[in-house]
Amino acid sequence: MTLLSFDRYCDQIVEEATRLRTAISGADLRAMVPSCPEWTLRELVQHTGWAHRWVCETVRTRATEVVPPETVPHGDGPGTDDPAALDAWFAEGAEMCADALREAGPDTPVWAWAPGQPTEFWARRMTHETVVHRADAALAAKADYEVDPEVAADALDEWMWIGSLPQTFEARPGLAELFGAGRTIHLHATDTPAELNAEWIVDLTGDAIQWRRGHEKAAVALRGPLTDLLQVSYRRQSPDAGRIEVLGDRELLDLWLGHIAWE
Repeated sequence: MTLLSFDRYCDQIVEEATRLRTAISGADLRAMVPSCPEWTLRELVQHTGWAHRWVCETVRTRATEVVPPETVPHGDGPGTDDPAALDAWFAEGAEMCADALREAGPDTPVWAWAPGQPTEFWARRMTHETVVHRADAALAAKADYEVDPEVAADALDEWMWIGSLPQTFEARPGLAELFGAGRTIHLHATDTPAELNAEWIVDLTGDAIQWRRGHEKAAVALRGPLTDLLQVSYRRQSPDAGRIEVLGDRELLDLWLGHIAWE
């Protein structure tokens, strides 16, 4: 279940790309990205733009296996250091990705790293790929960052779903260190309407990460604006920064955050 429609995802890919472009307008593209310390701002944009074009190629060709990165048309960028050319290349790639998804529709089978997922998986994934890298761009460019509440809530749902997939555990066996009696985490957005139900429970008491929406007492709770909760979960903001309140077992929170970082 997702919060957004397939058409909304397709539109949101372009919208998030446009917001990223706005955030970096006039910024120094050589600036390092604090949350992705090996990348410059230019490299961040090129990575995100390549992802759009790679998914476009995956969907356009109805690929049944992974598309080799080097075969993505114009995937390496505009071929010039001109910021205007980079901006145009990035905007075009987002539009191409959204157009390919719209043409395919939500239920067309294509290759994906999550088994059994049709094209809707990629529409959702590219929406939130752009959401998280817009946060990176905003950090590097010292720009404001806010996310539409429905989009942010769905981004947290997707992030928790990915974290609970069996292949995530296969790739990261160290996650087993998270499990133990009484280990539960509550994320509570304080700035959203009640009907959005923007609260999550992360349950680490078994032998796999379980999550659900809801308001429950937990070993540690994070309370604050939804965009801040998303940034903390994505490891783009410290829980000690911004407007987040931490209540309860801080060691458990730090352990969890130390294991869930991903790009």
